[in-house]
Amino acid sequence: MRPLHFIFETSLAKIVINHCQAIKLGTICDIYTNNILISGYTRCKELSLALKVFDEMLQRDTASWNSVIAGYINSGSYESAWEFLKSMKRNGVVLDGYSFGSILKGIACDTRLFLGQQVHSDIVKMDCQGNVYAESALLDMYAKCGRVEDAMRVFECMPERNSVSWNALIAGYVEVGDVFNSFRLMSCMKREHMSPDDGTFAPLLTLLEDPVFYKLMLQLHGTILKHGLAHCNTVYNATITAYSECGSIQDAKRMFDSCPFARDLVTWNAMLAAYIVHEQETNAFKLFLNLRELGLTPDLYTYTSIISACSGKPQEFQGKSLHGLVIKVGLEQSTPISNSLMAMYIRLNSLYMEEAFFIFSSMKFKDRVSWNSILTGFSQYGLSENALKLFQDMRLNYQEIDHYAFSAVLRSCADMAALQLGQQVHVLSLKSGLETNEYVTSSLIFMYSKCGYIEDARRCFESTCKDSSVSWNSIMFGYAQHGQGQVALDLFHLMKNENIKMDHITFVAVLTACSHIGLVDEGKEFLQCMESDYGIPPRMEHYACAVDLFGRAGRLQEAKALVEAMPFQPDAMVWKTLLGACRMCGDIKLASEVASYLLESDPGEHCTYVLLSDIYGHLRRWDEIATVKRLMRERGVKKIPGWSWIELKNEIHSFNAEDHSHPCCQEIYTLLFGLLDEISILENGNNIELLTYLG
Repeated sequence: MRPLHFIFETSLAKIVINHCQAIKLGTICDIYTNNILISGYTRCKELSLALKVFDEMLQRDTASWNSVIAGYINSGSYESAWEFLKSMKRNGVVLDGYSFGSILKGIACDTRLFLGQQVHSDIVKMDCQGNVYAESALLDMYAKCGRVEDAMRVFECMPERNSVSWNALIAGYVEVGDVFNSFRLMSCMKREHMSPDDGTFAPLLTLLEDPVFYKLMLQLHGTILKHGLAHCNTVYNATITAYSECGSIQDAKRMFDSCPFARDLVTWNAMLAAYIVHEQETNAFKLFLNLRELGLTPDLYTYTSIISACSGKPQEFQGKSLHGLVIKVGLEQSTPISNSLMAMYIRLNSLYMEEAFFIFSSMKFKDRVSWNSILTGFSQYGLSENALKLFQDMRLNYQEIDHYAFSAVLRSCADMAALQLGQQVHVLSLKSGLETNEYVTSSLIFMYSKCGYIEDARRCFESTCKDSSVSWNSIMFGYAQHGQGQVALDLFHLMKNENIKMDHITFVAVLTACSHIGLVDEGKEFLQCMESDYGIPPRMEHYACAVDLFGRAGRLQEAKALVEAMPFQPDAMVWKTLLGACRMCGDIKLASEVASYLLESDPGEHCTYVLLSDIYGHLRRWDEIATVKRLMRERGVKKIPGWSWIELKNEIHSFNAEDHSHPCCQEIYTLLFGLLDEISILENGNNIELLTYLG
């Protein structure tokens, strides 16, 4: 009889050939032969063929059942594996370490703790506690289910520990983010003369995700080098990511360059992600091109990463090119890639919202990220009616409403001052149990304050845990916009006393509060001490707030001096704020200079023309107004009309100047003209009374 040398063959064709040979040679009734065939078919993901062999066996042993269970687990059919194990027990088949090891692997992947605890009781009943496979799998199951204390108890009772046991326990502590115990276990492992391997170091490296761990990262890298594992693929890739997360893109690049022959696609993706995290988009694009020149095929992670690098106007061309490439390679229907493309277009500017919505509408499979992205885009660019309609569609399509969706729709309610609708969304957030989420609370505060109900905004603020700056910032903005700047500043000092970590938005709120109540010197002092006292360097928006602060107080020269002294080039937001200050102060000379710069740098922005026309109008310089309007016509710039909203009987009605799109347009204008006539009659009557009195 020919030997069954096909035990390690995984090619389906070879398994089928050997199956035929077994039938021809009459060895198909042999348990050992059948077990090999079942194992071969399951390795080839042909579970139906494996089950056919199993069903036709006249005799079966534990290995036969174990092979099928392993096949179910490897194909992700965890429920079927569990049912098969129960059938195995009902048939009186003795379970061994491999049976427990396989089923516990599936339970760990599916995080079904309750089932794992049942298997644990079976291990105890069948006296398999000393079996290294069963114990290691049990430990791994508890670790992956987040029960590291139970995993530790299993570990301590193990009579024999191997590297798999140690690594499973370390991975469990890594999973819950316990840096101290993870590294302590590695030290214990070495003390017990157990050498760490790639399965030890790779999880540990994922813990080091903050610049405070940089020195620890250097020490761990030294240990990895000492054990000769620096260029082991999983460790190599994790080291690149860890250095990037610890704030050192230079070390990540050095690691990437140190071993070109060890690179796989994961390595390239790790370096690509590192460049994007450190805002080195140019290097990211170069790396992407190098990757393709070497003949590597980018995967979903590669595409989503490089698309995310297109975050503004400078990368607009690259973003469109990547969109074309995605279509060319046939990945436009991939949900993660479509989500990335939507986010990219939304980040560019409002003109691309139509493109983003087209991608959304074309998607066959939309996930929660898809819905939230387009909803946030509508909310962000003031397309509030679209946002509310989309939110309604989300609910009709039984989409899960999370804190991102609630935050976006509440912002749209705020923009439209739709109080009744905002209150309904508030009730929905209460039912969903998300009203205490800091971002939902922040949006509720914003909505109530924009609708004029600062007391309700304060009640929302008081109901939250107030342990981060998010809700504090919102309530300070609310009081500042309501002209209660001093209350906002009192909140800032209270925030400081309670040791709440501040961010750059906190100081935007503080400077806005100072601006609205005319505290110029106090605002100036806040700007100067931000970095020295609070570790927050001033950003563009802080300088814009300070320019507005000086402009409102009539101190235009100080505003101009501040812009000239900025440590970086002012953007359009700062220049427009200065132009607005010129309008308030009536300085036509400076206004002309600022407007000339803005018209040259961004000739399509209608706000500049409107502000300049307004300044000329106050000074009755009609020729200059005509020049500005002519320039707008020549450049094809149109003033975007302002919209007004009114909420009536739980319905939003929108209008703009001379609008005729409303279905009740005729009745509205009839009533409007009637009111104007009444006002005119009233004014004439008052004038006659005044003349009679004066006469």
